[in-house]
Amino acid sequence: MDIDDSRHHWRNRYLLMRHGHSQANAQGTIISSPERGLLAYGLSPQGEQQLADTVARWHWPVPTQVVHSDFLRTTHTAARVAAAFGLEMQKEERLRERHFGELEGKADSHYPEVWAFDAQNADHTQWQVEPVKRVAARMVAALEALEQRFEGETVLVVSHGDPLQILLTALAGKPLTKHREQPALLPASITLVGG
Repeated sequence: MDIDDSRHHWRNRYLLMRHGHSQANAQGTIISSPERGLLAYGLSPQGEQQLADTVARWHWPVPTQVVHSDFLRTTHTAARVAAAFGLEMQKEERLRERHFGELEGKADSHYPEVWAFDAQNADHTQWQVEPVKRVAARMVAALEALEQRFEGETVLVVSHGDPLQILLTALAGKPLTKHREQPALLPASITLVGG
């Protein structure tokens, strides 16, 4: 998917990538806290195959920088692409998964309940979930920091489904309450922004 956002004058191109299918996805479990996500729940065998296929069939611009959430699943994803192109990786905590509060470790069937609240209020903290507005602010800040740091680069940004959909909604200038109206970002999918 390409996002043509003429409101921005980008210094770089960004390949926004959702991590590959993870062990948490395979178990149908919400893993959103650093305590669980940094050291466990990496890629599933399906995710490893997705990354192998993605790299083998690469048709996007070749990345020159790789920046990733420090969760294990995003680190594994970034590492596969970085290795393919001989690049170093840089961690960025602002790209982490949205924290789902009291729903941590519970079934991912709870996501639609959170999204229903999101559609009503981008500031809600039901179940102590990280508000959409806060996710948008940190994701946009991460991209703005990359804009200040680099020029003329193609930056692979590896993050998570909800944060990336929220970011894309913010970049499009749409109300954050409508982030679930963005096309779903599939595991290992890439969206080109800028340049």
